[in-house]
Amino acid sequence: MSPRIVGVVDIGKSNAKFAVVDLESRSELAVRKMPNAVLRDGPYPHYDVPALWDFLRGSIADLNREHPLDALSVTTHGASAALIDSEGALTLPVLDYEFAGPDELAAEYDKARPDFSESFTPRLPAGLNLGAQLFWQARRYPDAFARTKWILPYPQYWSYRLCGVAASEITSLGCHTDLWNFETDLYSSLVLGEGWLEKMPQVRPAADVLGLVLPELAARLGLRPHLPVHCGIHDSNASLLPHLLERQPPFSVVSTGTWVIVCTPGGDLSRLDPERDCLANLDALGRTVPSARFMGGREFSQLVGDDPVVPHEAALARVLEDNVLLLPSVTEGSGPFPRRKAHWNKPAHTIDRETNFVGVSFYLAMMTAECLSLTGAEGDVVVEGPFAANRFYLRMLASASTQRVVAMTGSATGTSIGAALLARMEAAGTGPRAAFHHFAGTPEMAAYARRWRALVGQG
Repeated sequence: MSPRIVGVVDIGKSNAKFAVVDLESRSELAVRKMPNAVLRDGPYPHYDVPALWDFLRGSIADLNREHPLDALSVTTHGASAALIDSEGALTLPVLDYEFAGPDELAAEYDKARPDFSESFTPRLPAGLNLGAQLFWQARRYPDAFARTKWILPYPQYWSYRLCGVAASEITSLGCHTDLWNFETDLYSSLVLGEGWLEKMPQVRPAADVLGLVLPELAARLGLRPHLPVHCGIHDSNASLLPHLLERQPPFSVVSTGTWVIVCTPGGDLSRLDPERDCLANLDALGRTVPSARFMGGREFSQLVGDDPVVPHEAALARVLEDNVLLLPSVTEGSGPFPRRKAHWNKPAHTIDRETNFVGVSFYLAMMTAECLSLTGAEGDVVVEGPFAANRFYLRMLASASTQRVVAMTGSATGTSIGAALLARMEAAGTGPRAAFHHFAGTPEMAAYARRWRALVGQG
């Protein structure tokens, strides 16, 4: 019988949770959460793995009593790996990727890392390139690194804790790590040059049943015997998976949160520019996904505040008629225009709160349209997250792009839902599906988009 109730270990940068997902309705039946604390003791800032493990065991045991589980799956944030010895113990703490320690060896690492054409990885600060973390750990802690038997991507570390089987997985290797060669579909020249290949376990598909829950752990948590544990997946790819199961490429998904991340399955890798915050990911099916991003959610909060006014249509007309434009880039150093400094083309005192809201929404839409262009977008553009409720953003995006823009409402996606789908890789079941709303552009907004691009030198 196909699994229906899946327990998901879902560890994000800020919070960790254990969710019970019903695959028929694609909904979370129950959730437990805890902060994902960073500890400052030890050799460097690191995640509190013992506390996370205690939380997960307690949550699994409690929620399984109410919702007996058919399978377990895992998703975590990227840019992290666990180094373990032959007994499964950590040889070094799991490094916090915001720790700047790896930057100490930046010049040396830059000489060792692959070209963008091989890894499709932009150079990122601190530990955001997983290869930079490993490079730094190997040189700063050579004895501990030498004792390391396996370098496990973070999702597969937690799968290992559950079933005792070491593995690696493609979505975690292919997300700005410098560890994967997109041309050969093998480990990168960095892995080979540094002699890490023998520490890399077998690469398994995200949906593979990696093993069964360890018997003693199953007994302790009250789980049924022989409960399968799936290999696990990187969180951005977990969010993308429901769309991949419902649509055929090419299409794009615009995920809006603190970051606006544009992923274009079936897009054009040749359009990616490492100087403009572009990269490629690998999806759960092993296919390349051109991607681009900017810090749109944070920019929106900075510019409109915590209690934004909802504009009337008159504000929209005023912005278009008076040609009020916000030009990039609010967050300098990232996004498609990292070297530009944001400014309005009108005096600040002429921009009231409603005008500001519309102008900011248009700016965010134009930045998104640039990201879509950089990924070679074709087909529908699906917007999910907070911006899916911003009609000004959606209408301008539809005017600035050549694709059909649809906004997604409802809760049929997300990291926990996507990770649960690894247990049953098929389209939606009989439960309620997310609603999609189509947005159309206007000639006036298209003209505004052309003016904006002309001023930033992109059209």
